Amino acid sequence: MLKLNYFVIPLITFAVAYFGGRVTSAGMDWYRTISLPSWTPAGSIIGLVWTTIFTFTAISVILVWNKGVDIKNFKVVIIFFIINALLNFFWSYLFFGKHLIGVDVFVAGLLEISVLVLIILIWPISKLASGLLFPYSAWVFFATYLNYIIWSLNK
Repeated sequence: MLKLNYFVIPLITFAVAYFGGRVTSAGMDWYRTISLPSWTPAGSIIGLVWTTIFTFTAISVILVWNKGVDIKNFKVVIIFFIINALLNFFWSYLFFGKHLIGVDVFVAGLLEISVLVLIILIWPISKLASGLLFPYSAWVFFATYLNYIIWSLNK
Protein backbone atom coordinates (compact mmCIF):
# COMPACT_ATOMS: atom_id res chain seq x y z
CA MET A 1 0.00 0.00 0.00
CA LEU A 2 1.33 3.41 -0.95
CA LYS A 3 1.81 5.87 1.84
CA LEU A 4 0.30 9.33 1.60
CA ASN A 5 3.74 10.89 2.12
CA TYR A 6 4.81 9.62 -1.32
CA PHE A 7 2.32 12.11 -2.78
CA VAL A 8 2.20 14.91 -0.22
CA ILE A 9 5.95 15.49 0.16
CA PRO A 10 6.63 15.72 -3.60
CA LEU A 11 3.54 17.93 -3.93
CA ILE A 12 4.86 20.33 -1.28
CA THR A 13 8.31 20.27 -2.90
CA PHE A 14 6.76 20.94 -6.30
CA ALA A 15 4.73 23.84 -4.84
CA VAL A 16 7.87 25.49 -3.43
CA ALA A 17 9.65 25.03 -6.77
CA TYR A 18 6.63 26.20 -8.75
CA PHE A 19 5.93 29.37 -6.78
CA GLY A 20 9.63 30.20 -6.54
CA GLY A 21 9.86 29.67 -10.29
CA ARG A 22 6.91 31.97 -10.90
CA VAL A 23 8.54 34.78 -8.93
CA THR A 24 11.83 34.14 -10.73
CA SER A 25 10.17 34.18 -14.16
CA ALA A 26 8.38 37.43 -13.36
CA GLY A 27 11.71 39.05 -12.48
CA MET A 28 13.70 37.91 -15.51
CA ASP A 29 13.28 41.17 -17.44
CA TRP A 30 14.89 43.01 -14.52
CA TYR A 31 17.56 40.30 -14.10
CA ARG A 32 18.67 40.72 -17.71
CA THR A 33 19.40 44.42 -17.05
CA ILE A 34 21.72 44.02 -14.05
CA SER A 35 25.45 43.41 -14.08
CA LEU A 36 26.42 39.75 -13.70
CA PRO A 37 29.85 38.14 -13.47
CA SER A 38 31.01 36.39 -16.64
CA TRP A 39 30.96 33.03 -14.83
CA THR A 40 27.23 33.21 -14.02
CA PRO A 41 25.72 29.87 -15.06
CA ALA A 42 23.24 29.80 -17.93
CA GLY A 43 19.57 29.69 -17.00
CA SER A 44 19.26 26.15 -18.36
CA ILE A 45 22.04 24.97 -16.02
CA ILE A 46 20.45 26.74 -13.06
CA GLY A 47 17.09 25.14 -13.87
CA LEU A 48 18.63 21.68 -14.16
CA VAL A 49 20.49 22.09 -10.87
CA TRP A 50 17.40 23.28 -8.99
CA THR A 51 15.28 20.46 -10.46
CA THR A 52 17.87 17.96 -9.20
CA ILE A 53 18.06 19.66 -5.80
CA PHE A 54 14.28 19.67 -5.34
CA THR A 55 14.09 16.00 -6.39
CA PHE A 56 16.86 15.01 -3.96
CA THR A 57 15.27 17.06 -1.19
CA ALA A 58 11.88 15.39 -1.68
CA ILE A 59 13.53 11.96 -1.55
CA SER A 60 15.43 13.00 1.58
CA VAL A 61 12.23 14.10 3.34
CA ILE A 62 10.47 10.87 2.34
CA LEU A 63 13.36 8.78 3.69
CA VAL A 64 13.26 10.66 7.01
CA TRP A 65 9.48 10.51 7.21
CA ASN A 66 9.53 6.76 6.54
CA LYS A 67 11.80 6.27 9.55
CA GLY A 68 8.82 7.33 11.62
CA VAL A 69 7.77 9.94 14.10
CA ASP A 70 9.39 8.01 16.94
CA ILE A 71 12.92 8.89 15.87
CA LYS A 72 14.86 11.40 17.92
CA ASN A 73 14.49 15.00 16.70
CA PHE A 74 11.84 14.04 14.11
CA LYS A 75 9.77 17.18 14.73
CA VAL A 76 12.87 19.38 14.71
CA VAL A 77 13.95 17.92 11.36
CA ILE A 78 10.52 18.46 9.83
CA ILE A 79 10.42 22.03 11.18
CA PHE A 80 13.83 22.68 9.59
CA PHE A 81 12.61 21.29 6.26
CA ILE A 82 9.70 23.74 6.47
CA ILE A 83 12.01 26.63 7.42
CA ASN A 84 14.28 25.66 4.54
CA ALA A 85 11.37 25.64 2.07
CA LEU A 86 10.24 29.07 3.27
CA LEU A 87 13.76 30.49 3.03
CA ASN A 88 14.12 29.01 -0.45
CA PHE A 89 10.96 30.74 -1.64
CA PHE A 90 11.76 33.93 0.27
CA TRP A 91 15.15 34.17 -1.47
CA SER A 92 13.49 34.08 -4.91
CA TYR A 93 10.87 36.59 -3.79
CA LEU A 94 13.41 39.08 -2.43
CA PHE A 95 15.86 38.73 -5.32
CA PHE A 96 13.59 38.49 -8.35
CA GLY A 97 10.41 39.99 -6.93
CA LYS A 98 11.71 42.87 -4.80
CA HIS A 99 15.26 43.26 -6.24
CA LEU A 100 16.73 43.39 -2.72
CA ILE A 101 20.04 41.85 -3.71
CA GLY A 102 21.97 42.96 -0.61
CA VAL A 103 19.35 41.71 1.84
CA ASP A 104 19.20 38.51 -0.13
CA VAL A 105 22.87 37.76 0.51
CA PHE A 106 21.88 37.44 4.17
CA VAL A 107 18.83 35.29 3.31
CA ALA A 108 20.99 33.04 1.11
CA GLY A 109 23.37 32.63 4.06
CA LEU A 110 20.43 31.62 6.26
CA LEU A 111 19.32 29.17 3.57
CA GLU A 112 22.80 27.63 3.58
CA ILE A 113 22.75 27.35 7.37
CA SER A 114 19.35 25.63 7.22
CA VAL A 115 20.69 23.07 4.72
CA LEU A 116 23.76 22.41 6.89
CA VAL A 117 21.58 21.99 10.00
CA LEU A 118 19.42 19.50 8.09
CA ILE A 119 22.47 17.53 6.96
CA ILE A 120 23.72 17.33 10.56
CA LEU A 121 20.32 16.47 12.06
CA ILE A 122 19.54 13.83 9.45
CA TRP A 123 22.93 12.11 9.43
CA PRO A 124 22.15 9.85 12.46
CA ILE A 125 18.70 9.06 11.02
CA SER A 126 19.71 8.25 7.44
CA LYS A 127 23.09 8.81 5.88
CA LEU A 128 21.51 8.53 2.43
CA ALA A 129 18.88 11.18 3.23
CA SER A 130 21.61 13.43 4.63
CA GLY A 131 23.91 12.80 1.67
CA LEU A 132 21.17 13.74 -0.78
CA LEU A 133 21.37 17.27 0.65
CA PHE A 134 25.11 17.72 -0.03
CA PRO A 135 24.55 19.00 -3.60
CA TYR A 136 21.95 21.43 -2.21
CA SER A 137 24.48 22.78 0.29
CA ALA A 138 27.19 23.10 -2.36
CA TRP A 139 24.86 24.91 -4.74
CA VAL A 140 23.52 27.30 -2.10
CA PHE A 141 27.09 28.07 -1.02
CA PHE A 142 27.93 28.90 -4.64
CA ALA A 143 24.67 30.82 -5.11
CA THR A 144 25.32 32.85 -1.96
CA TYR A 145 28.73 33.85 -3.30
CA LEU A 146 27.22 34.65 -6.70
CA ASN A 147 24.49 36.68 -4.97
CA TYR A 148 27.20 38.63 -3.12
CA ILE A 149 29.13 39.35 -6.32
CA ILE A 150 25.95 40.46 -8.10
CA TRP A 151 25.17 42.77 -5.19
CA SER A 152 28.72 44.16 -5.33
CA LEU A 153 28.42 44.81 -9.07
CA ASN A 154 25.05 46.54 -8.74
CA LYS A 155 25.36 48.71 -5.62
